[in-house]
Amino acid sequence: MGEAVADSLAYRVLCLLREHGALSRAELADRLAVPRARLLGELGRLTAADQVREAGPAASRGGRRSTLIELSPAYRFGAVDLGATSVRVEVCDRGLEPLAAVEQAVDIRSGPRPVLKVVSELLGKLRADGAFRQLDGLGVGLPGPVSFRDGVPVSPPIMPGWDGFPVRELLAHEHNCPVVVDNDVNIMAIGEGYGGVARSVEDFLYLKLGTGIGCGIHLGGRVFRGKDGCAGDIGHIQVDPNGPVCACGNTGCLEAVFGGAALARDATAAARAGRSPVLAERLAAAGALSAYDVGQAAAAGDPTAIGLIRAGGTALGTVLAGLVSFANPSMIVIGGGLAGLGHRLLAEVRAVVYSRSLPLATGNLPLVLSELGDRAGTLGAARLASDLVFHQA
Repeated sequence: MGEAVADSLAYRVLCLLREHGALSRAELADRLAVPRARLLGELGRLTAADQVREAGPAASRGGRRSTLIELSPAYRFGAVDLGATSVRVEVCDRGLEPLAAVEQAVDIRSGPRPVLKVVSELLGKLRADGAFRQLDGLGVGLPGPVSFRDGVPVSPPIMPGWDGFPVRELLAHEHNCPVVVDNDVNIMAIGEGYGGVARSVEDFLYLKLGTGIGCGIHLGGRVFRGKDGCAGDIGHIQVDPNGPVCACGNTGCLEAVFGGAALARDATAAARAGRSPVLAERLAAAGALSAYDVGQAAAAGDPTAIGLIRAGGTALGTVLAGLVSFANPSMIVIGGGLAGLGHRLLAEVRAVVYSRSLPLATGNLPLVLSELGDRAGTLGAARLASDLVFHQA
């Protein structure tokens, strides 16, 4: 998508209507700073193409009342947020509000065809339930590096069999609509910037803490993906040269020290070694431990669980301190499953970041939890899908 396309008048009109709802012709002309005649010509074209429509008279500004313009209510955007162990699918309306959503467990390691079959089945279910007749666009987030240009995963560490698989091509063929594919952390950052705690912030970092750890880099109002789409893959920054072997094959990566699987591993070891009766009881009852169990044990005052969270927060904060010094963001947002560890984790990360970064970079740096939760990814995917459709208007 070239800059000329991104800045087209049609694209700007459609984005304004998506974000603000119905606007008068006068308001559109003011906000877009374009000649009235040019705007009217573009609105005529978009109306003829059933992309916008008139929505009654606007409030009087003195003189003749302008007519409100709104997006076509027929717009439907699909959103898919694929994680390592689950997938969430939404269908959204013209304002990116969810009309229907469904979530299901999947194993990303089972390969692209079985997993994408589940995605198509879930979309089929939502269609059968009446959420849409035809999607205008579909946005997809994957838990690994993605070539945004080509719509394919690139050597994803936790996704065997996915390297180079034509995800965009397959889904576009199956659902007969434009498809955009991105890294799951990027779509979460886009969602948080569009409708979450960072919606008024141009420069921020979004940390996804889950089975893996990644960082969405949002600079100047746009996601920074890097040349090959793997910018922000901070889960594979080494934090302990003597640490455990990571899924990527290297040693002591942040993800191997404090990802969801790593936390479950360390909690299980502590329970079996008798260092935590609380965790041992939970292990005996369920047969396995998760990050959720660690959070519950910490909330009950278990010192071992608290220590695991603090150690993880220290490792994460150390990496973040370097990023703060490098990128000087206005905000850091933490989301993903491990964000459920809450303010105990947040306090440790804040302490490390604020103590290890330059005061100039942290003097006014909010470090907060995501307010969108599970919806950050699907909102971001829907936003990307609508952007793609509006670019083509």
